[in-house]
Amino acid sequence: MSEDRTDSGGEQRISSVDNVFNIVEKMQELEQCGVSELADHLDVPKSTVHIYLKTLEDLGYVINDGGRYRLSLRFLQVGGLVRHNRNGYQAARSEVDTLSRTTGEVGTLGYEENGMRVLVYRSEPVEGVSDNAPTGEYTRMHWTAVGKALLAQHTDEEVRDIVDRYGIPAATEQTITDLDELLAEMDRVREQGYSTEDEERVSGIKSVAVPIGGDDPDSENIAVSIAGPKHRFSDERIEDELLPELRNAANVIELQSRHY
Repeated sequence: MSEDRTDSGGEQRISSVDNVFNIVEKMQELEQCGVSELADHLDVPKSTVHIYLKTLEDLGYVINDGGRYRLSLRFLQVGGLVRHNRNGYQAARSEVDTLSRTTGEVGTLGYEENGMRVLVYRSEPVEGVSDNAPTGEYTRMHWTAVGKALLAQHTDEEVRDIVDRYGIPAATEQTITDLDELLAEMDRVREQGYSTEDEERVSGIKSVAVPIGGDDPDSENIAVSIAGPKHRFSDERIEDELLPELRNAANVIELQSRHY
């Protein structure tokens, strides 16, 4: 791990910052690890890893529990403040809760950030079943109903750019992995005004989502969804019950977000 400035694509980068976030992301993956384990995963000297971990520990972002290191809840504080400052989130929380309570399914709110779908809020009734994705989770947009609703707000050229950046990997056997098929799916989403996810992220789970404020060029690119077991998401129920509830929630969120 070098401390020098490096040039990537004509832009200046500071290697030590890259190193810190490589460590943070690997610790997130490992959940808990020792210095040697982390050094092996990163293929860097133990002494270097130890210095970074000690610094992060002193700053309060890493916890040292008898030589086993884990990320601290300081990251939750940072993420929570970022989320709290988004207008759409402030307006949407109660509506997503109502949506979940009314339908008996899991309600979620997602944002697009840097070409990825970010789960920023979820509300789950006692009988609700979904993939148990954690708040703050980043995924490829073509995997989920929320992500497809977000992706469909882009032009085909922009969709191609996102695919060039992240690829079209599969999450399940049902995931779209062909660009032409994905572009056709985007046309369908734009035409019908909603998106579906049919076991494309997790087997047995189906979801339907609508964008919020999609016609306003100044609005945040966000979407709201309902998810649950596939057997409870018949086409009839989607059309007759779930879509009206989703569209009503999206309209309320859009109106309320203008006042935050």
